[in-house]
Amino acid sequence: MKREIIITSDGSTTIYLPEWDEQYHSKHGAIQEAYHVFIKNGLETHNKQNLAILEIGFGTGLNCFITLLEATKRNLTINYTGVEAYPIKEDELLQLNYVSELDSRNLSHKFEEMHLLGWNTKQKVHDNFSLTKRKQFIEDINDIEQFDLIYFDAFGARVQPELWTEEIFKKMYDSLKDEGVLVTYSAKGSVRRAMITVGFKVTKLPGPPGKREMLHAVKTTNN
Repeated sequence: MKREIIITSDGSTTIYLPEWDEQYHSKHGAIQEAYHVFIKNGLETHNKQNLAILEIGFGTGLNCFITLLEATKRNLTINYTGVEAYPIKEDELLQLNYVSELDSRNLSHKFEEMHLLGWNTKQKVHDNFSLTKRKQFIEDINDIEQFDLIYFDAFGARVQPELWTEEIFKKMYDSLKDEGVLVTYSAKGSVRRAMITVGFKVTKLPGPPGKREMLHAVKTTNN
């Protein structure tokens, strides 16, 4: 499928799929969306210093990179797992401007390293940050109580409805530890209902620029 690099409203890049009229991040601002959904309403909601994170849709590596930046600021220890079935190519990587837009040139080699690391092996990226990239379809995930936090950043339900079903969210629920959190940019009613059906306690939160709401879900045995 054809992929194009585009500039979003906050100046940061993302990848656009013309065939689907879909992009990897919000056209209203890739970095703004990533920070709002996954850092402010995900990472910052945990009070643990040692976290295991699962990202659904590793994609451009933006969510992973900003999590590394936050881990170094906050002295967090992160074990990060990114699932991606269709990795981006090296020429696409070279067109992404996250390092300059985030004013993090001192860690530019880390952003590149994240993409160039081998698949399916846990590797240390920084003193307090390990990364495992899994080349895997979301439907094949079968982790049990392994993660504190899930960044659910799959393509939208409009183009891939099969990734936003009760079956998928049951896999997400099972992969979280008790009191684990899942956050996503989506606030679609069918998505919220699927989450609730499998056991999540779901809260609607204000969304990032361009979206009215997003979802924050907690695995709890007491709901």
